[in-house]
Amino acid sequence: MKKIKVTQVRSKIGRPEDQKRSLEALGLRKMHQTVEHNATPQILGIVEKIKHLVKVEEI
Repeated sequence: MKKIKVTQVRSKIGRPEDQKRSLEALGLRKMHQTVEHNATPQILGIVEKIKHLVKVEEI
């Protein structure tokens, strides 16, 4: 299965609560923190909702 690397590049301060929860669900708690996930439809859906806050790379 493909993997993706997700890095938070913009702050969650002042963002709607659902976007903050999406960052937490991915495991992102700080700026410039990077996590790896399998590229499942669920994870890709979360990333799509917050694509303006994160940078995504395929591994």
